[in-house]
Amino acid sequence: MKKSRIERIRNIGIIAHIDAGKTTVTERILYYTGRSYKMGEVHDGEAVMDWMVDEQERGITITSAVTTCQWKDHDIQVIDTPGHVDFTIEVERSLRVLDGAVGVFCGVGGVEPQSETVWHQADKYKVPKLAFVNKLDRIGADFFSVVEQMKKRLAANPLIIELPVGIEDTLVGIIDLIHMKQIIWDDDSLGATFTVEEIEEAHREKAREYREKLLETLAEADDGIMEAYLSETEITDEDLIAAIRRATLGLKLVPVLCGSALKNKGIQPLLDDIVRFMPSPTEVPPIKGVNPKTEESVTCLPKDNDPLAALIFKVSMIEGRKLSFVRVYSGRLKAGGDVFNPFLNKKEKLARILKMHANKRERVDETGPGTIVGVVGLKDSGTGETLCYADHPVILERIEFYEPVISVAIEPKTHADQEKLEEVLKKFLMEDPTLQVKTDEDTGQTILSGMGELHLEVIISRMLREFQTQVNVGKPQVVYRETIQKEGTGSAVFDREVAGQHHFGEVQIKVAPLSRGTGNTFTSELPQGRLPAEFIPAIEKGVMESFDSGSLMGYPVVDVGAVLVGGSFKEGMATELAYRVSASMAARNALEKAGPTLLDPIMDVEVFVSEDFMGEVIGDINSRGGRIESIEPRGVLQVIEATVPLAKMFGYSTDLRSATQGRGTFTMQFARFDKA
Repeated sequence: MKKSRIERIRNIGIIAHIDAGKTTVTERILYYTGRSYKMGEVHDGEAVMDWMVDEQERGITITSAVTTCQWKDHDIQVIDTPGHVDFTIEVERSLRVLDGAVGVFCGVGGVEPQSETVWHQADKYKVPKLAFVNKLDRIGADFFSVVEQMKKRLAANPLIIELPVGIEDTLVGIIDLIHMKQIIWDDDSLGATFTVEEIEEAHREKAREYREKLLETLAEADDGIMEAYLSETEITDEDLIAAIRRATLGLKLVPVLCGSALKNKGIQPLLDDIVRFMPSPTEVPPIKGVNPKTEESVTCLPKDNDPLAALIFKVSMIEGRKLSFVRVYSGRLKAGGDVFNPFLNKKEKLARILKMHANKRERVDETGPGTIVGVVGLKDSGTGETLCYADHPVILERIEFYEPVISVAIEPKTHADQEKLEEVLKKFLMEDPTLQVKTDEDTGQTILSGMGELHLEVIISRMLREFQTQVNVGKPQVVYRETIQKEGTGSAVFDREVAGQHHFGEVQIKVAPLSRGTGNTFTSELPQGRLPAEFIPAIEKGVMESFDSGSLMGYPVVDVGAVLVGGSFKEGMATELAYRVSASMAARNALEKAGPTLLDPIMDVEVFVSEDFMGEVIGDINSRGGRIESIEPRGVLQVIEATVPLAKMFGYSTDLRSATQGRGTFTMQFARFDKA
C-alpha cells in the first residue's frame, strides 16, 4: 500500500551534551542526503547548521537550526539543538514540537550531565528516541560502557542493533545485527560509498552473542517476538524491524547505533533507522488543545481538511526581521492568508511561508500537517502561542520556561546607543523567553538576567555585532531568593478615602517556613462569619504580591506558608482594594519578624580531570563552599560530582585550566535554591 505524504515525514531532533558531536552528525546527514555539497566542520567554523558568527567563533551551537532533507523517499525535518546548559530552553521548545529524537553520546565521555537533562526533557514530552554512540575512533572509546551508563543514568532500556568493527584507530565500520551483515566504509569517498558483506570470522562469535541478546530484549517488549522466540519459529528481518518499531514508538526500548561522524562512519544506517523506527506525525498521539470560548478539550488530528492548529515554538530576529518557526499540527497554512491568535485575541497576516535550511530559505505557497516551517509577517505573536482560524479557535498547551539565575547591569556607551538599546532588548526578549530585563529603581541601571555567564556573553556580543549597540557591562550578579527561618505574625489596617469612597480592611497574617522547593502557600483559618468570604481571594492576592520582593534585598520570597488568622470589617466600607492592600502590608510585616535570610542558587557541577590533579581540584571546590557528592572513574579520567553556590563559581573555568595545565573540563547546571 502506497504511503501518504504525511506518513513519509519524520520530525527529529539531534540532542546531546556539548561536544558529543551533534552538529557533526547533522552535517553528515545533510551531505549524504544531498542537501549540502560539502561537509562543514565545527572546528573550522564552517558547519552549515552553526551559521551565527558567535557559534562559528566558539565552536558550539547556540540556537536550534531547522533543516529539511530527503532520504529514501522520506522527508526528514531535522532540528540541531544546543548542548550547553545555558541554552536549555532551545532544546525544550524544540522537543515540544518534535516526534522523535536522536541522542548522540560521546564514545569516550559517555552519558554526560547535559545528555541526562535533554534526555529527561524528551521523556517529559514522551518522545521516542534512537541513540547514536559517536566518536568511537577516539582513544579511550568504549561502546559497551556507554550502553551501561544509559541504563544507569538515563533509566533507559537500550537495544543494541549495531556493533563497531574495530575501535579507536582501527574503527572501519559496523555490524548490523538485524541483517547480520558487516558494513565497511571507504575512506577515499568521504564515507559516501561502503560495502555490505558477510561478517568476518573474527567478529562472528560476538555478533551471534549480541544478536541473541537483541532477540531476548525484544521478546520482553513484544509479544509476537516472544511467541516466535519461545516456539523457536524463524524470525525474519521484516518481523524484527516491525517489532523494534513498535517497541520504540511505545517507549519500551531505545535502539542503539554506533560509529564516528567525524570519520564518516555509521551515518547512512542511522538515516535508514530514522526512517524505519522514528514515528511519522500520524503515529504520535494527536495534540490536544482547549477551545478558549467553551473551555472544552479539542483534539487536533494531523489531517489536511481539519481546522488549522499550529504552534509557534521559536521566534528569531534575523537581519532585524521577525521570523517565527511554526509546527503545523492540523489543517493547512496558506501564504497571504489571515490567521487568528486566540491568546492575543487578534488576527495576523501571513506574508510568507518558508521551508528552512539553517539560515537559507525556500518560499512555499502553503503547507500542511506535520511540517515545520518559518513564517514571516506575524507582528505580535510570540513563542508558545497558537495559530488557528477565528471560527475554530484552539489554544495548544504552552511551553514552560526557566527562571534566570544570573544578572548583569548594562548601560549604553553613547546617547545614540541609549536610543537603540530599548528597541534591541525588545527584540531579544521576543526571541528568548529565558531572558529578563528590568530597571533597578535605586540606580536607574538596566539589569539583564539569563541562564548563565555564556548566555549573557552571547547576548551582549550579538548586541554589538547584529545591532551595532555598544554597552558597558557590570560584573555578573547572582539572582538570589529570600525565605524565612521562623514563624512571624503581622497585622495591618487600611482605612482611607480613595476617589471619594471610603475603604476599610483589617487583616492579621501568620507566616511560617516550608521545606525547600515547596513554593508559597496561602490558607485561611478564620472562624466562619468573621469576614465575608468574597474578600478572601483579594487577601490571598495581596499576600502573594508581597512575596514578589523580600525585605532583605528585594528578591522574590519562596517556600513560605501564609495563614489568615484574624481580621475585621465595617459594613458599607469594606472593599476588595482595602483587603488586598492591608493583606500585603500585614504579610510584609510578618516576613520582617520571621528571620528573613537569603537563598543561593546551588549548581550541580561535574569536573572531568586526570588522577594527577585530583587533590588540587577537590581542595579548590571545598574552598568555594562546595560539597563533593561522588568521585567515579570514567575511562582515563576521574569525574568529580559536587554542588557549589553559583556566587563562588565565577571565573572557575580559568582557575580550573591553570590548576590542571589546561586539561580539566567541567559542566554546571542549576540544581536548586538553598542556603549556601
